[in-house]
Amino acid sequence: MSENAPDYIDGPNGRIAYRRREGEAPGVVWLGGYRSDMIGTKATFVDEWAKHHRRAYLRFDYSGHGESEGAFEDGSIGDWLVDALAAFDTLTEGPQILVGSSMGAWIATLLAKARPDRVAAVIFIAPAPDFSEKLMWPSFTDEQRAALMQDGRIELPSDYSEEPDVVTRKLIEDGRKNLVMTGAVPINVPVRILQGMCDDAVPWRHAIEFAGQIASDDVEIILTKSGDHRLSEPDDLARLKTTLECLLGD
Repeated sequence: MSENAPDYIDGPNGRIAYRRREGEAPGVVWLGGYRSDMIGTKATFVDEWAKHHRRAYLRFDYSGHGESEGAFEDGSIGDWLVDALAAFDTLTEGPQILVGSSMGAWIATLLAKARPDRVAAVIFIAPAPDFSEKLMWPSFTDEQRAALMQDGRIELPSDYSEEPDVVTRKLIEDGRKNLVMTGAVPINVPVRILQGMCDDAVPWRHAIEFAGQIASDDVEIILTKSGDHRLSEPDDLARLKTTLECLLGD
């Protein structure tokens, strides 16, 4: 499916590219993952769903991602959070359902903490809050940690691209300033978590631990035994559709 050219707003880290669909409230806001963009399979699927249901929908690219300005290596969780807040505050009105995929779940959690009165519900897909500290850092060798601290960056093989994944010292250090799994997570709206048990990037037990820390009593987890990290197969998208419609009553 072809995509129309994005629109832009001036963000704190350069111009932020976005695509917005007008529609009924509560709207839906897509928060993408690490190195992903707003024209990925799931984000585009939700756009088609929103079109069918005449539901307001916003998707955007963090700085250094997709069609937004900036260099990926310059970014960090704090930078991408202020991008998300700028898009959320400028481009949405009223209550919103946040859909955070992988790293986007971390951003969605921080956004929900910052704007609790604007968030009606949250859907986490393969959630990776605190991934830099809980998943990345423990996986590095002593040599990789030393190189990261000395050189400011390391390159790792990517499962999703021919280009290597670049991890920066800034990402690790800034991540430590934005950790959310240090105690109760103050989200008090309905939360739905979609997680694959064959996810080799974010272990399903990480999602279970995260769910246990969320303050809301209305938290449901759907574990898919054969699901991978992408959760983009037809059955995965069908579950996402059902989850959205149950939360919204569509």
